[in-house]
Amino acid sequence: MLSIMKKIFLLTLFSAFTLGAVLAQSNTVISYSVGFGTGDLGEFIGKPSFRGMSFDYRKMVNPNVGVGVNFSWNTFYEEKDRATYTQDNISLTGKQYRYSNNFPMLATAAYFLKPEESMNPFVGLGIGTMYTLRNTDMNLYTLEQDAWNFLLQPEVGLQFEIDPSTALHVSLKYNVGFKAGNELTNAQSYLALNVGFALK
Repeated sequence: MLSIMKKIFLLTLFSAFTLGAVLAQSNTVISYSVGFGTGDLGEFIGKPSFRGMSFDYRKMVNPNVGVGVNFSWNTFYEEKDRATYTQDNISLTGKQYRYSNNFPMLATAAYFLKPEESMNPFVGLGIGTMYTLRNTDMNLYTLEQDAWNFLLQPEVGLQFEIDPSTALHVSLKYNVGFKAGNELTNAQSYLALNVGFALK
C-alpha cells in the first residue's frame, strides 16, 4: 500500500511541477521539508522527520494573490528502546521501530505582501486532506494503521528573488489534522519547515 502511495505521489508531483513550470503568471515551488510532530504524532514519534518534500503550485490572480494546490510527503521514524509495550490488551517485550508516512493534499491560497520587492513575505492557508500510514514493527509483528484526516494548513514564509524568474523559498506550515473514523482515530498534526526554490 505504501509503495503504491509513494508512486502515485511522485507521479502527481512530477506532473504538477512540469505543468506549473510552463504556465505563465504562476508561482511554482519545490522544497525540502523537515517535519516536527505535535499532539498524537509527536507522542508516537518524538524525533523530527528529515525525509520530506513539498510541492506548491499557485496561479497568480494578481501580483498579491495566488491560488493553487499543495502536495507534501514527510516520513517520521524512531527506534524505541527494548521494553515491554502494551497495546489492545497485548503485551510484548522487545525493541519497537515506529514509522509514520504523512501525505497532505490541499487547495491553497496565498497573499504576497511585497511582490515588487526582492524580499517578498507571504501568508497562506490550505484546506484539504491528509493520508497517514502508521507502522509499528516489533519482533516478528507489525501493526499497521491508516487514516484520512481533514486538514487545515496555515503558512507563513518568505521568497527572496535570485533573478526575475527564480526565488529562494522558505516557509513554515502547520498541518492541523482533525480526528478521523478510521483505524487511526486520533488527529495527526505536525509543523513543517520548507526550504526550496520558486519558479515564477
